[in-house]
Amino acid sequence: MSKKLITGILVGAAVGAALGILFAPDKGKETRKKIAKKTGDLGDTVRNKFNELGSALQDKYDSIRGEANSILDKGKDTAKDIKEDVQRNFS
Repeated sequence: MSKKLITGILVGAAVGAALGILFAPDKGKETRKKIAKKTGDLGDTVRNKFNELGSALQDKYDSIRGEANSILDKGKDTAKDIKEDVQRNFS
């Protein structure tokens, strides 16, 4: 899911929830309680999504770093082999 889509969904959900609560036929005190609860729920949702995104980015970083280290090690081994071949052929 793209970052823009997630942001759009979260903003849409927040606006929809706020409008639904504001236009509901409840007393002011009850409305404020509902708004506070919905805000807390939305905050939890956003926090969870950011945590998921952070975990996914960390996993991707670890994967790329592992691949880069593997390529670097292969390059070092190849350079060492070439150096040894050159030293053998010119000694």
